[in-house]
Amino acid sequence: MITIRTVDQLSISGSRVFYRVDYNVPLDDLTITDATRIEETLPTLRMMRERDAAIVIASHLGRPKGQRNEKFSLKPVRTRLAELIGSDVQWANDCVGADVEQKATQLKSGQLLLLENLRFHSEEEADDRGFAQQLRKLADFYVNDAFGASHRAHASIDALPRLFPTDHIAGGLLLAKEIEFLQKITNVSDRPFVALLGGAKIAGKIEPLEALVSLADTVLIGGGMANTFLAARGVKMGASLVDGESMEVAKRIPASKIVLPVDLVLQDSSIAEVSKGLRGDQKALDIGPKTIAEFDAVLERARTVFWNGPMGMFEKEEFAKGTMAMARAVAEADATTVVGGGESVEAVNVSGYADRITHISTGGGASLEFISGAKLPGIEVLRTS
Repeated sequence: MITIRTVDQLSISGSRVFYRVDYNVPLDDLTITDATRIEETLPTLRMMRERDAAIVIASHLGRPKGQRNEKFSLKPVRTRLAELIGSDVQWANDCVGADVEQKATQLKSGQLLLLENLRFHSEEEADDRGFAQQLRKLADFYVNDAFGASHRAHASIDALPRLFPTDHIAGGLLLAKEIEFLQKITNVSDRPFVALLGGAKIAGKIEPLEALVSLADTVLIGGGMANTFLAARGVKMGASLVDGESMEVAKRIPASKIVLPVDLVLQDSSIAEVSKGLRGDQKALDIGPKTIAEFDAVLERARTVFWNGPMGMFEKEEFAKGTMAMARAVAEADATTVVGGGESVEAVNVSGYADRITHISTGGGASLEFISGAKLPGIEVLRTS
């Protein structure tokens, strides 16, 4: 079992805290379309303010590739955070340098300062110690709540906490919650354990997929991932998205553990039986009604559920039925339910069932890597055992 020091164990009163968060939120131009990752940090922020800490908040957003790019500015995040927490959030137009250091030094207890995107500096993703030393000047304590970025050995995640005394670093309340619930998956005792997997591709999910097949009693597979499994079993998938590079992986996964779609919704909203295959011009964009019924029956018996990835192109209403049905089925299951980040979180929020899920993870790739048994740099550096 992984244990870490948590923020409530730090003596932060009257001190400045460097608070690394994951505010990598989806944006439509300058509008935040899902503020879950901001909302989930509010308990830690409120607790630190109640303990009279001044808080320097740092995050990345998108992939600016080490260059300043206003498209990836955290300014919209500043606005939404201020609304959510009901307090002014001061702004620094960079994350390092004399001006930033001055603003951090002038912070009073309870005040918040949001830094500009860490990834505007290439040194962040390079885990550069010199860059970390510049960040170290901003605070007396370090708290990490950026679970969604903790699988990356980046400067603010890995190098920076190593520059603080060990009793001055901790995980936030969100990070601690993520570890608690994901360990319920990796050390599952309440069975049957059902994993529900979707999304476009297998690539990037091979180790987590194999780990889940080993851990779970049943693995339900939908979305583009199911297309690849069906193709690997000789089903003609027409023009559907198939991850050709992962065919061999799909072939080696034991058929006895997985349940694949028996019918599919095509681009013209018609239903195709999998057993008959698809014509060359046909494309699968959702799971069909028979598949929904089969998946429902399995989830109804589950006592532990982990879900990652939509069942189809849920962004379009005509292809969202499968994903919305799974959101309902997971929410209604008499089970510990964990939704593993990314598009799954967006789907659950859209479905209206989010408040009935036991735990919604803020990290897509991070949650999958954790379940696969990989060591996450951001957690390893905080471990006490």
